[in-house]
Amino acid sequence: MRSASANPIGVLFATTRPAFLLLTPACAAVGIGTAYWTTGGVSAVGALLALAGALAAHVSVNMLNEYFDFRSGLDAQTQRTPFSGGSGALPGNPSLAGAVLFTGLLALVLTGAVGLHFLLTQGRALLPLGIAGLVVVLAYTPWVTRHPVASLLAPGLGFGPLMVVGTHVALTGEYSAAAWAASLVPFGLVNGLLLLNQFPDVDADRAVGRRHLPMLLGRPRAVRVYAVLVRFSFVALLAAIVLDVLPGFCALGFVTVPLAYVVIVQAARHADDLPALLPVLGLNVALTLTTPLLLAAGLFLAKRAA
Repeated sequence: MRSASANPIGVLFATTRPAFLLLTPACAAVGIGTAYWTTGGVSAVGALLALAGALAAHVSVNMLNEYFDFRSGLDAQTQRTPFSGGSGALPGNPSLAGAVLFTGLLALVLTGAVGLHFLLTQGRALLPLGIAGLVVVLAYTPWVTRHPVASLLAPGLGFGPLMVVGTHVALTGEYSAAAWAASLVPFGLVNGLLLLNQFPDVDADRAVGRRHLPMLLGRPRAVRVYAVLVRFSFVALLAAIVLDVLPGFCALGFVTVPLAYVVIVQAARHADDLPALLPVLGLNVALTLTTPLLLAAGLFLAKRAA
C-alpha cells in the first residue's frame, strides 16, 4: 500500500516531521535571548545561522529515527497519533528509505558545517557541545531508545543545555550562567513531552526491543515522573530569578503554570485511556512550546527595559 503522497519530495518532507520542528525555534529563542541579555546585541545573521544549524540537527534526528523505525519493523506495529508513531511515510514508500537515510545524514553534515563556522569565528568554546550534540543525534534511535534513563533525559539534554547553551556560545563565544540556568526550563519540559508521547507506543516499542519508563513503570507511575520533570522546570526558573541569574521579566514563564497543572492532573486521570489522553498530549505540546517562548520574551524585555 502506498501513502497518500507518492511524490518523493513530499515523502521526504513528511519524514522530517515538520510539526515537531516548531520545538527548535522555541528552544533556540532562549539561547538567543540569553545572548542578547548578557551582551546587549546579537547579530541577526548569526542568530538565523544558529537556528538553521539547530533545525538541521532536529531534521537529522527525525529522519534517522524514521529510517531506523521502518527498518526495525516498528512502523508496521505502531498505532499512530498526532504525537507519536512517526510520520508513516516510509511504510507506503519503502523504496525511499535510502533517500531518507541519506537526507538525514546530509542534514547532520549541514549541522556540522554551521558548527565549524562558529568555531572559526567565535573560538573553540562551542566544540564540546557540538560533539555532544552530534553524538546524541547519531545514538538516539539505535542506542538511547533502548536505555530507560538515557531515553528519559536525552531529549531534554538536546533541546535544553545543548541547544540553548550552544546557541548562546555560538553567538557570544563564551559560556554564561544565565544560559545554563535558562536551559533547565526546556530540559525538564522536553523530557516530559517525549515521556508522555511514549504512552501510545508502549506495546509496539516493547516488540522491537525499546525500553523506556512507561514500559517499565507503567503509565500511571510514569505520570509521576512527568510531574517531577515539569515541576523541576518551574522551580529551576524560580531559583534562577531569586538568585538574580535571570532577570525578573523571565517570570513571564510562569504564565503557563495553570496549564502545567491541568496536564499533570489530566494525564494522571487518563494515563491508561489513550483516546482520552490525546487531548492532554496536545496541551502538553502547547505547554512545552509556549513556556520557552515566554522565557525568551522576558529576556528581551529585560534588556530593553534596562
